[in-house]
Amino acid sequence: MIKPHGADVLDPRFVDSDEERSALLSEAEFLPSMTLNSAAAANVVMLGAGYFTPLKGFMNLADAMSVATDMKTTDGLFWPVPVVNFTDDVNGLDVNRRIALRDPNVAGNPIMAVMDVESIEEVSDEQLATMTEKVFGTLDASHPGVAVFQNMGRYCVAGEIRVLSLSYFASEFGDTFKTAVEIRDEISERGWETVVAFQTRNPMHLAHEELCRMAQERLNADGIVVHMLLGRLKKGDIPASVRDACIRKMVDVYFPENTVMVNGYGFDMLYAGPREAVLHAVFRQNMGATHLIVGRDHAGVGDYYGPFDAQTIFDELPEGALEIKIFAGDHTAWSNKLNRVVMMGEVEDHAPEDFAVLSGTRLREMLAEGLAPPAEIVRPEVAQILMDYYQQEARQTAVGE
Repeated sequence: MIKPHGADVLDPRFVDSDEERSALLSEAEFLPSMTLNSAAAANVVMLGAGYFTPLKGFMNLADAMSVATDMKTTDGLFWPVPVVNFTDDVNGLDVNRRIALRDPNVAGNPIMAVMDVESIEEVSDEQLATMTEKVFGTLDASHPGVAVFQNMGRYCVAGEIRVLSLSYFASEFGDTFKTAVEIRDEISERGWETVVAFQTRNPMHLAHEELCRMAQERLNADGIVVHMLLGRLKKGDIPASVRDACIRKMVDVYFPENTVMVNGYGFDMLYAGPREAVLHAVFRQNMGATHLIVGRDHAGVGDYYGPFDAQTIFDELPEGALEIKIFAGDHTAWSNKLNRVVMMGEVEDHAPEDFAVLSGTRLREMLAEGLAPPAEIVRPEVAQILMDYYQQEARQTAVGE
């Protein structure tokens, strides 16, 4: 099986021992504490679940700047995006002291982790701007990732952590949320060697389904892991529970048994385009995938990135930076001429009107009106789940008005 990134074995920061975890929780009740922002809490979950191996905690400012500018820590570890704990409130926090980290996304802000504070550093305007521009490629505050990153705080609190809770993900998404350890174990149990990961924050339409199938066939892969984001998205995105239901229905009906795993991970979407695509590759390698599908506008938003920037960035990585490989996908759509889904760049003698394409806006309008989209766009079983969701949303909006 493919090795984890930068390590021989995974290093999940979650404390497995019930006895040790209970002791740390008891200790944490009497420690100074800070309530994390959602992005930092998501980092705790990813560290706890082993996805961020070999990191042991939050980066200091020097590492965060080095990662942003050169995609490596100060000691040379390849890493594409700063993993930071920014805050505006450092009252009661001291270097070389253990603190409790509290969950902002669960009522009562329960303790998520304990942290041995190694540094507390003020982040200058220039440093914040540099990190933002390098990671997101823009300083435009209208970019949802930029807006979050620039408003998390001006102090960088760094240090190793021991994770005591994986937040609400295990309880709310018990059948779907899996740690990197659990996914790696299941891949091993299934006997899969070549494994394709598919990243999604949306329900899977027919084109997505066929892209997975193309990757599996062309790579002669043993299986596919559909790995959906379960954390915070931007306003208007479809809730994780609805996406989960759509994807499971598609897999149950249209894929052979024991060829697809449906799992999710607890992270907030960054919308960082190319840099986030590389981060996706890092933690998919950690969970045991040998290949990651990187399609058109992967992890993008609006018009901030070129359609294939998230693919070309992999050509620029240092030799040996990652063991995982990417499967580069073009825009996929139904060909009315060939009566099947194709990669649009691979077929000849096709004009735009020869493809079945529906804008996202029109698709949402149809679903809200209870009109089933064409089967060339969305599987009918998936369309029904989406229609039920959008019509419920429309009814709730009407009641609210």
